[in-house]
Amino acid sequence: MKIWLSSWWNKFSFVGLFFAVLFFAASVTPSLLPRHYLVQGILSGMSLAVGYGFGVLVVGLYRFLALPEPQAKTQRISKIVSSALVAIVTVTALWQMTAWQNSIRTLMEMPPHETAYPMRVIGIALIVGIVLLVLGRLFITANIIAARVAEKFAPRRIALFLSFSFVSICVLLLTNDLIAAMLLRSADNFFAELDQITEEGIQPPSDFDSTEGEESYIDWDSIGRQGKLFLTQRPTQQEIEDFHNKVAKRPIRVYVGMRSRSTMEERAELALKELKRVGGFQRSVLIVATPTGTGWLDPSAVDTVEYMHRGDTAIVSMQYSYLPSWITLLVEPQHSIDSATALFDEIYSYWKTLPRDSRPRLYVHGLSLGALGAEGSADVYTIFEDPIQGAVFSGTPFPSVRWQQLVRTRNEGSPIWLPKFRDSRLVRFTSQKNALEPEKAWGPLRVAYIQYASDPMVWFSPELAWRQPDWLIGKRGPDVSPQLRWYPIVTFLQAAYDMPMATSVPLGFGHNYSPSSYIDAWNAVTTPNDWTEEMSQRLKDVFNNRATPKP
Repeated sequence: MKIWLSSWWNKFSFVGLFFAVLFFAASVTPSLLPRHYLVQGILSGMSLAVGYGFGVLVVGLYRFLALPEPQAKTQRISKIVSSALVAIVTVTALWQMTAWQNSIRTLMEMPPHETAYPMRVIGIALIVGIVLLVLGRLFITANIIAARVAEKFAPRRIALFLSFSFVSICVLLLTNDLIAAMLLRSADNFFAELDQITEEGIQPPSDFDSTEGEESYIDWDSIGRQGKLFLTQRPTQQEIEDFHNKVAKRPIRVYVGMRSRSTMEERAELALKELKRVGGFQRSVLIVATPTGTGWLDPSAVDTVEYMHRGDTAIVSMQYSYLPSWITLLVEPQHSIDSATALFDEIYSYWKTLPRDSRPRLYVHGLSLGALGAEGSADVYTIFEDPIQGAVFSGTPFPSVRWQQLVRTRNEGSPIWLPKFRDSRLVRFTSQKNALEPEKAWGPLRVAYIQYASDPMVWFSPELAWRQPDWLIGKRGPDVSPQLRWYPIVTFLQAAYDMPMATSVPLGFGHNYSPSSYIDAWNAVTTPNDWTEEMSQRLKDVFNNRATPKP
């Protein structure tokens, strides 16, 4: 064992260690969100391992091309210089780590850290890094063994290529088809069980306008945890009347859970049937809302629009997953699009048969993965045939093709985090500060995107590994640290680690969208009757003073 460990130690690459330390130093610089020392340690450990692997790859490629080896004296000098450089960079990074984290926390109105615990970060990073390096060494050892076998019937370079291909395919099959599949099944089972838990005190409403009343077509027990919260925790008629000091209606909400029917099409048909039963098509405003991966609908989004229209609204939604959005986004993003399309098609097909002067105004809405689904639910032919009235999307995730096209073709001079599209008559973007330009005229269809510059669900991209993103070029968003710099590979890892933590920041930052943003967006898109700026501010105060639950 001792000889085996000594052999491994002697084979460590100085170039690999050089890049490992540089990657580690870069990993503790700011990203989009502040990080706990545990998360930072895991991220830094992975960065360390990736940096080492990158260095080994560079050396391996150099030798594979049979390029001349540097002289011994040159190697000694380069090691001394690079060691000094790495030491300076590492000490500086650890010294600045707390200030870098606080540069984000200050922008997000979070109390500053006295320390980012650099020694804990180093300890965790070393453990994670060593484990990953051991796994990498095992991979190389497997390649060597396979190459020795392949050299018996093929030239050396071809044998190396064949062995690398064979071992890589085996590792991919092992990780994707066994380990990843097992973890995904475990996660799905865990969140499916969580979805069946009913919060304490949650009882099915008995009034006619609820979807779970005695005459409902939907079985209460088939509705998931988030759906039950959505149906029972709506604003009351009295609360809305108190705000307006006028007569109001009780908002209508319809929700179909994953267990309500076996297929998306059947769930969509059930949603339409229930919406008709409760009188949703007799309301002034009808919203087809696509939830997040867990089935959650943000109260900041749905409650506010119900207040603004004095309860004369109906919101219909349908669950398509149990998993959190960031997991669903990586493994099955098409589910949200398919589900949203099935529901929208069902609702729209009936809505367009109603008399135009008496049917409700129709809108679509989605947050996060729900925005991805809702955005793709209505095709261009629908818009031309019998257009809906608009949409409000928030935190649209990076795979969205339509969102990408809009920001890519934005008007010259407008930043990607707050783009302007053509004459702004069809699509407008806003952030923490209202940028929807209420004084400018809209067209017949109004689409508003809410996006924060610090939201990793929006700005993550595989291209971060090799290209500087547009959101770090020119003027930055107000919630992005001025000390954030782009580093190849490392910034990609930082943003990837930010995604699961996207809602861990205060309201109004990251992927945690504030009621104020929704109020501005709904006001611009749906134009409530007799609504004033004073009422907008008063409603913002109401919601800012209450805690909004997270998914």
